[in-house]
Amino acid sequence: MGKEIDMKDVDVPSSAPAEQNGVKEKGGDEAPAPPTVKAMLTANTSLLESAVRVKETRVLAGRLMRQTTAVRKRMTADDLSAFVREVLPHGYPGSVFLLSHLSKASEATAMDTDGEHKASPAATGGASAVGLLPEIEAYAYLLTVMYLTDQKAYKEANEVVKAAVKRVADFNRRTLDAIAARLYFYLSLTHEHLGTLSEIRSQLLGLHRTAVLQHDEYGQETLLNLLMRNYLHYNLYDQAEKLRSKAQRPEVSRSTHQLCRYLYYLGRIRAIQLEYTEAKDCLQQALRKAPMSALGFRVTVTKWLSLVRLLLGEVPEHTEFTAPGLAEPLAAYFSIAQAVRSGDLIAFREVAEKHAAEFTADKTRNLIVRLQFNVIRAGLRRINLAYSRISLADVATRLGLSSVKDTESIVAKAIRDGGIDAVIDHANGWMLSKEIADIYSTPEPAAAFHARTAFCLDIHNEAVRAMRFDAGANRKKLETAESARERVIAEEELAKAMEEDDGL
Repeated sequence: MGKEIDMKDVDVPSSAPAEQNGVKEKGGDEAPAPPTVKAMLTANTSLLESAVRVKETRVLAGRLMRQTTAVRKRMTADDLSAFVREVLPHGYPGSVFLLSHLSKASEATAMDTDGEHKASPAATGGASAVGLLPEIEAYAYLLTVMYLTDQKAYKEANEVVKAAVKRVADFNRRTLDAIAARLYFYLSLTHEHLGTLSEIRSQLLGLHRTAVLQHDEYGQETLLNLLMRNYLHYNLYDQAEKLRSKAQRPEVSRSTHQLCRYLYYLGRIRAIQLEYTEAKDCLQQALRKAPMSALGFRVTVTKWLSLVRLLLGEVPEHTEFTAPGLAEPLAAYFSIAQAVRSGDLIAFREVAEKHAAEFTADKTRNLIVRLQFNVIRAGLRRINLAYSRISLADVATRLGLSSVKDTESIVAKAIRDGGIDAVIDHANGWMLSKEIADIYSTPEPAAAFHARTAFCLDIHNEAVRAMRFDAGANRKKLETAESARERVIAEEELAKAMEEDDGL
């Protein structure tokens, strides 16, 4: 650290302890300088080597990736080029390949890579990589792909990640699984930005089959989510559901992030399939398990969850749309919720037309169209509560419907479904609302109370049965203890007999 800090302006003796440690002291309270990018990358390499040595995959999937995320924000092309030259042998094909793509992406920073670019074919082909860990090489590829993706050089990043995936396929090492899973993610991401996501569908299917055969649990989770995203990107919901129902997933999720993505994709599929209750459960779990820092993911899940709840007849709370960081991106969905709650079909159509481009980009336009019937039902409930008798023509005017005949059909369907308590006078063209009876004068409250009491009693009985004493299990334990005691006594008697024999 002492060599990296300029000490010329510090007017202290050369023998001062602060200068020897490379830290300027002002009252002894100044914090030490943050570690450099080189030091952080070196620490990550050491961590990777130690994890590979002891075959600890959890460290690679957790701690290494977290530290990589921390250094990613500060990493430059020069830092990454120096790291590639340090960990990969000189003239190694992978080193030449990575440095060439880094030089293309870095226009503002001049890098001295002419020696590697002009390497002779003999030198390049005969470069020795003895002792080079495949995990170190894959990690260098991963860092390069991350940097190129952050610089929005998706074409170069796509070329690098293709070479990385091809290189990783040459090995069958469980210590490579976590890094390989991240490479698969960037393979899909770069193709998505380039608009060629459908081209890698067969490749992802092959990689998923290989991951299942090799018991690569990280790869199985990641590739299944990537395939589901691939299908949903092109609105192929049936194919996504068939894949999800037949694909093999680990019983215990290895990554919370991948589990959140899986629940989100499953919630989208269930919402399109009209299974709103299950869709709501999946989306709520995804939102609950997602980290608070994943703001974009939380916004996307909240959009789908709000629409699913509206389709179920629920009205989301106002605070769900005004949470920190969510107010602006959820403004259109908040307007939709207000229109559905008020039952104003005209306002609903205005909001749907105004934000049509946003709903299409979010792939929620289908759910917005379905909400129109919920708006009509909400408006009918308001009219039913406000008027004892109203003409169907006035109902059509208040709901914003163009045809009285269609209004009569809609009112009849709402009465049949139990949405409103009314009758239709076809002769006069009226909707007659029935008197609202006092619900507490009916047996319905008693039935609800009885159902809740029975539910509590069932839970109590199940708990009692779970804590019941198992005599059979205790008998087996006693028999095991008695047999062990008899064996010890027999051994002691045998030892005494041998001592007596020796004495004779």
